[in-house]
Amino acid sequence: MPEIDVKNERCSEGVAIVIFGVTGDLARRKLMPGLYENARLGRLPEPLYILGFARRSWSHEKMRDVLRQGVMDYGRTKPIDESILNGLLDNAFYIESTFQDQSGYATLNQALNKLGVENTLFYLSTPPGWYAEIVEHIGQSDLEKCPQGWRRIVVEKPFGRDLESALSLDGKLHAVFDEDQIYRMDHYLGKETVQNILAFRFGNGIFEPLWNRKYIDHLQITMAETEGVGTRAGYYDKAGVVRDVFQNHLLQLLTLSAMEAPAVFNAKAVRDEKVKVLKSINDISGEKAIKNTFRAQYVSGTIDGSRVSSYRDEPDVAPDSITETYMAARLFVNNWRWAGVPFYLRSGKRLPNRVTEIAIQFTQVPLALFGQRNLAGEAPNVLVIRIQPDEGITLFLGAKAPGNVMRIEPVRMRFSYAEAFGGHPPEAYERLLLDSLIGDATLFTRSDEVEEAWRLTQGIIDAWDEQGLKNLPIYEAGTQGPHGADFFMQNDNRAWRRI
Repeated sequence: MPEIDVKNERCSEGVAIVIFGVTGDLARRKLMPGLYENARLGRLPEPLYILGFARRSWSHEKMRDVLRQGVMDYGRTKPIDESILNGLLDNAFYIESTFQDQSGYATLNQALNKLGVENTLFYLSTPPGWYAEIVEHIGQSDLEKCPQGWRRIVVEKPFGRDLESALSLDGKLHAVFDEDQIYRMDHYLGKETVQNILAFRFGNGIFEPLWNRKYIDHLQITMAETEGVGTRAGYYDKAGVVRDVFQNHLLQLLTLSAMEAPAVFNAKAVRDEKVKVLKSINDISGEKAIKNTFRAQYVSGTIDGSRVSSYRDEPDVAPDSITETYMAARLFVNNWRWAGVPFYLRSGKRLPNRVTEIAIQFTQVPLALFGQRNLAGEAPNVLVIRIQPDEGITLFLGAKAPGNVMRIEPVRMRFSYAEAFGGHPPEAYERLLLDSLIGDATLFTRSDEVEEAWRLTQGIIDAWDEQGLKNLPIYEAGTQGPHGADFFMQNDNRAWRRI
């Protein structure tokens, strides 16, 4: 390993971020730009050291050049302030080692001692298959211990691929780290628009009293993508939508939409309420899972004027694959607030638009006016929280159309983040990196939350496996999705919002 040149005096308030897998895309595209934005705003502790740990034969300078280019390419605020960036990179050092080589962890320990750092954040920016091995070696080197400071570890999703593997990984993490040292990252929770769900719900006296079964007919949570599987086909064909999106992103959005107001806004109180929601969701396994879910797979179609191949023709996808690229689910939260209100969740690839949103449809007025049809029937009140893109909130209302007859048409009132606050909201990694450094775990998932989410998901996976299907329903790329998903809603006398 090249010699580490320490330019700062020993500082008990200093922090070292150890990035395992620093040569991968995540460090270049997300982590380093996130650190730069926080440095630009003066939020980072000083001194801050970055220690990259990976097997490639890089030098300190090579790593710095790659991370520098990552900020230049993906930094949110342009132009880049090179003096701030240089200040970060001057304290960036590289350790060449495989993840299974114990001597590399000894070198890391020596480097931390030489830097005089008492606070260390370990960041697992590696494929999930390496998590357990890295954690075990950290424990064997006693790197997780620091009597005068703190040691924390950030674990990226996916956290396991089923309930059994999630519990196994959790056990290996807890063999080395205490729960309050573990930060399980789901970047969706770092999005400003996701955090605004709670602010909107509990900060507005207009809507908070209406947020219950008496006034809400149903909720639709959508995560639609125009992209196919791309370079992730090898992973995706073993995961599908149910593992890649449903178990984490969609259930996270559901818990935030359905949870009760926490007594205080801190990590324990917020996460307690989220876990209560997951524990309240109806049993969805066996025949109930088949009845309350729908899955499909895309075939060749047209996206943005270009013809795209079918899922089974993608590189690294098995020619007889029955991995779902589209999933819809109907869930019920069985508590006092939500009893009887369906939550419809859907996600799919190769859909016509990239959209993530939560749509809350309110109940209709019960009577037609003046003996006519229900005038509000074609103009339901819907509140749409758009997570991405075009972040904002839209409320659809019914208003009288001009003319001499009483005719109600839908109109909308819209709030845009870009228009209200200028520019685009901060990237999720900016917030989550800072929170992990200051020790705020509110936006990270807790052990019991992960277990409950996998408990629900495992019931669906097992039911699908027991079906033994040879082929799935299909939908053409670039369309609104499979027709079976439409029937899934029509059976409830409801309809999906157009993507």
